[in-house]
Amino acid sequence: MRLGNRLKRYVLLCGLLTITVVVCNMPYPALGNSNPKNWVVYYHNELPPSAFEDYDIVVFDSEHHPSIQSVQAAGATVYGYISLGEVEQYRSHFEAVKKDGILLRENVNWPGSYYVDMRSRAWTERVIYELVPEILRSGFDGIFIDTLDNPIELEQEDPVKYRGMADAAAMLVRTIAAEFPETKIIVNRGYEILPQIAASITGVLGESVYTTYDFEEKRAKPTTKDDYTYQVDMLKSLKKINPDLIVMTLDYWDISDTQRVRELYAKQRSNGFLPYVATVDLHKLIPEPAP
Repeated sequence: MRLGNRLKRYVLLCGLLTITVVVCNMPYPALGNSNPKNWVVYYHNELPPSAFEDYDIVVFDSEHHPSIQSVQAAGATVYGYISLGEVEQYRSHFEAVKKDGILLRENVNWPGSYYVDMRSRAWTERVIYELVPEILRSGFDGIFIDTLDNPIELEQEDPVKYRGMADAAAMLVRTIAAEFPETKIIVNRGYEILPQIAASITGVLGESVYTTYDFEEKRAKPTTKDDYTYQVDMLKSLKKINPDLIVMTLDYWDISDTQRVRELYAKQRSNGFLPYVATVDLHKLIPEPAP
């Protein structure tokens, strides 16, 4: 199906709140590493590529990062960050998206970042025609999709005003997968829509599974037992949809508390996940503490 026709169908399906797409017939994306042992996310450009030579999966900011090719040469699969649920003011496409009239309110936890209306055809076209191609032209192996919780939370907050936001988010991910079938895709959270997209992606990240960062208290702390159980059960269930899915976790903690950090790694590995423990800004590479 040509993109123009797919986008017309996208708008129609979102309007009807239809979620039964041909996703079940789509092949699973090929994995970059057949058996990755570790991963890291780093949103800065100060470290040399050699700092990442021991990692199988590396997630960089798509605009500010160390040499992609050098990190790939050491054997890593490298993903470029893209935010689908909101747009930051410092991004080169912010003003254009603002002119489209599809920005919603500011994210109080991340000042200068604004929610975007996922139901907008203008946003879908910009993602498909501009944002994803720019990341791939830079040399990334795939994309790391963030902020998919936003449309879900908005629709839960006001089901009438934001009707269709969650389905639109799922449809956009599937559209990316269909338009760029050779591109590897990792999705961060978005639990409510993950069953709809699990067959279309390479990996999923559970952020703040066992511990999280409290922006009001300005400190890392454990998640609730119910939240932890829900996330673990959801992440495990996705393997039934896509057995080859890479399941990763990202927990936040005081990195000086090495004993607790070791426990977090052990806990997530016992769940069958690929863990990383870091600070909330993700501007540093935090090696796993030695046993």
